[in-house]
Amino acid sequence: MSGSTGRFGRDDGAWRRRAGRFVLMIMTGALALAGLTALSMQNALADDATAAGSRGKQPTAWGPPYPNMPDVVPPNVRATEYGPVSEKDAPPIDPAKGYRVENFGGGVFMVTEGAYQMMLVVSNAGVIVADAPPTIGPKILKAIEEVAPGSKIVALIYSHAHIDHIGYASEIAKTNPEMKIVAHEETRKILARANDPARPLPTVTFDIQDQNFEFKVGNQTLQLQYPGPNHEPGNIGIYHPNQKVLMLVDIIFPGWIMWRRFAVSQDIPGYFNVVKTLNSRWDYKVLIAGHVGRAGTHADVDNQLDFMTDLHKAAYEGLMTIKPGQTVNPKNGNNPWAIYRDYVDQVTNHCVNKISPKWATRLAAFDVWIYDQCLAMEQSLRIDGPSLK
Repeated sequence: MSGSTGRFGRDDGAWRRRAGRFVLMIMTGALALAGLTALSMQNALADDATAAGSRGKQPTAWGPPYPNMPDVVPPNVRATEYGPVSEKDAPPIDPAKGYRVENFGGGVFMVTEGAYQMMLVVSNAGVIVADAPPTIGPKILKAIEEVAPGSKIVALIYSHAHIDHIGYASEIAKTNPEMKIVAHEETRKILARANDPARPLPTVTFDIQDQNFEFKVGNQTLQLQYPGPNHEPGNIGIYHPNQKVLMLVDIIFPGWIMWRRFAVSQDIPGYFNVVKTLNSRWDYKVLIAGHVGRAGTHADVDNQLDFMTDLHKAAYEGLMTIKPGQTVNPKNGNNPWAIYRDYVDQVTNHCVNKISPKWATRLAAFDVWIYDQCLAMEQSLRIDGPSLK
């Protein structure tokens, strides 16, 4: 990209002017709606007794669908069947074992049960475990016995604080009470507040950003790096430089659409930044992404960034071209929540329609979470501002 050209082919001045009009439009609408809200409060007091009798119920029957509804089942409507997922993106798991181990050489392994992923690193002083998903649970110890019979766990690294990735940590600690637990300081803060016995506090922390924290066990060295705010504060990359294996959780979903709403990311602009810089930040060959059934590659990262760029553009276009409340019943003109629900719905539908022709067959489970991605994108654009410029 040149110094004067924006991400979508417009010059920076045009981008700023259009973004300014967008903000002004939202602010003007908000001021007008504030006046309507004041009037509606008077009516609400008079109608309170009547409303109390029907609270929690839709006062009228469901209306017809929005114009130009996407050809994808919308949220909270049951789908009888979703699109198929290829074996490439969902490699089979031996049902007798309930997990699969992939060997990346040099004592580095991935363990997955098909939905979650974790890493094992075998050293001459014991085993390093990265994450402890409850869905894998007791199979973690079975996998260790499979790849390093008789070895003990000497360290557990937390990628971040979320229960679904480290909620089995206390069980591992019961049989390995002397092991170190390693995490970023932001993760320690979150866990201290949570006070969850299933997630013991780390015993080793680091608080640097954009720099490597080296963690050595015997003949194995890992580089831990916090790339800044993303999925959750403290979410780190765990990198094995000798084998060029990177574990970075809840950012990339190899071959799949992301889990709902950018994997429930707490910082969507930060999430964009990590995806944009991932391939230049780490010199990896294999990516253990924390979810789904296979490891990732540079191409998977590029593909997801391409999808996220199109998503950003489609949601921005919808926000700029659709007016709030276009299809709201005029009787509800004093209801700002209804007006903006209509606006958000229409922007989301525009986003889904715009992005589906290119991506519906290129990402596994696209039909499951595409509405959620568009909802999250339009909200981030309105609240955070653009994540791409």
